[in-house]
Amino acid sequence: MVKENNSKKTLDLDEVLTNELGEFGKFQIVNLLLVCFPLLVAAFPSDYIFSVAAIPHRCRIPECGEENKQQFFSPDWISNAIPESGSGLASCERFLPHSIFDHNQTVGCDDFVYARDNSAVYDFNLGCQEWLRVLVGTLGNVGTLLVLPFTGFISDRFGRRLALVISAFNIALFGLIRAFSTSYTMLIITQIIQTTLGGGIYSSAYIYGAELVGPNYRVSATTVIGLLFSVGLVLLGMLAWVIQQWRILLMVLYIPPFLLISYYWLLPESVRWLISKKKFLDARKVLENVARINKTKISEESLKALLDSPQSVAAENDNIGVFLKVIRSRVLLQRGCTTPIWWITATFVYYGLSINSTSLSDTMYLNYILTMTSIELPGGICVIFALNWWGRKKTLFLGYILCGICNIVFVFVPTDMYVLRLIIYLLGKFCISAVLAAVYLYTSELYPTEYRHTLLAFSSMIGRLGSILAPLTPVLSLYWHGIPSLMFGVMGLISGLLVLTQPETQNTRLPDTLAEAEALGTETKIS
Repeated sequence: MVKENNSKKTLDLDEVLTNELGEFGKFQIVNLLLVCFPLLVAAFPSDYIFSVAAIPHRCRIPECGEENKQQFFSPDWISNAIPESGSGLASCERFLPHSIFDHNQTVGCDDFVYARDNSAVYDFNLGCQEWLRVLVGTLGNVGTLLVLPFTGFISDRFGRRLALVISAFNIALFGLIRAFSTSYTMLIITQIIQTTLGGGIYSSAYIYGAELVGPNYRVSATTVIGLLFSVGLVLLGMLAWVIQQWRILLMVLYIPPFLLISYYWLLPESVRWLISKKKFLDARKVLENVARINKTKISEESLKALLDSPQSVAAENDNIGVFLKVIRSRVLLQRGCTTPIWWITATFVYYGLSINSTSLSDTMYLNYILTMTSIELPGGICVIFALNWWGRKKTLFLGYILCGICNIVFVFVPTDMYVLRLIIYLLGKFCISAVLAAVYLYTSELYPTEYRHTLLAFSSMIGRLGSILAPLTPVLSLYWHGIPSLMFGVMGLISGLLVLTQPETQNTRLPDTLAEAEALGTETKIS
């Protein structure tokens, strides 16, 4: 609808997409298909689940002629030298050697023999140093925390397209360098640099896709974006199963993403960003290109009204900075304190359950793939319908609450009731997968175009505290098996209640200015 403002007609971009250009035409489809590749690549830094996977190991017994870590893992005599544990041979202790082995005394290992050589645990001799092994995943997630303000700044200042290309190049370059690590120190340094400089590839692609389509297709488009990340995780699991040598796996994963450099010339810039930065000539070219490819028309009157709209002058008087503006806005300040808590819970529970899924059966690759295909993808598909039927608030509220309940109940189900425990575990994973798909969309709709990536990145950055802690949950379970699940459950319940404090954004225009974002929940919805 055209509005009167100081005797000038102004238009919202969503109105132009809906009434003239087309909300989901050939232009949007082609560019969303291009965005599929970086969304798949965004899942690859989770390779640490396989590249630094735990492998069975035991003490090396030099008294019996074992000279290195490549000895046969279970020779006939080994039970005389190493005690049995609940899962086979003890990993970190051996019988004390005298003239014969003393079965009444044990000592720690000086060196190890490994059952396999396809993990960095073998290459860097990390046997019985579990904290060093999980530190790789933890530091990788520290990098994803550090990258978000960096990527958000580039995206909001220099454009969505440049942020995407820079992230893709860095993720490819440092992933490939990591494949040639000569020491554990080099491995963790390249891991954290890779995610610090390239981990923003998902948020860049997500923002680009969300701003590309009209309001009636935004849920479907952004949910498909989330599903593609899950497909990337499935692809990672399949490749890791086929290519079990971790160095070769990293080469296969990170050489193809160098092709994404071409996106600087293939992808048009987000027209929402161009308008918000008053790049009117570039915005006009993109709008006319949309009309040409979609075989629609945009009138000169609409162009003039759109480029004269409040969103086109939003960048004026921006010297006080985005966060100072948020602090001065009571509504945005409350929102900025709430959304990061949602993200901490979503990432902590999601990655915690994903990491622990590899121990559901004997084949970690199959466990991982089945968890993704049977739970992750259906959860992402169901959330499309839930977001459209129930809205953002109800979907997110129910997802958090049900996930919290499942994890708390899981703590108290006896371990011998395997089927019931598996059902509860998978239901909790289903709920948190739906939550993660919904929280991206809901958060992006709560913030204005001019600061959307920065504020979404801030929420996601704080939320990465959850993914940083997630790799440590197996260690916490050594003290009491229920600690991780109880933490997942309580955080889910708290986040579910916090969802109720925010406005519903279903069928509302994507806010372009800070004032429009403040007015969410009080405006008339799009019919």
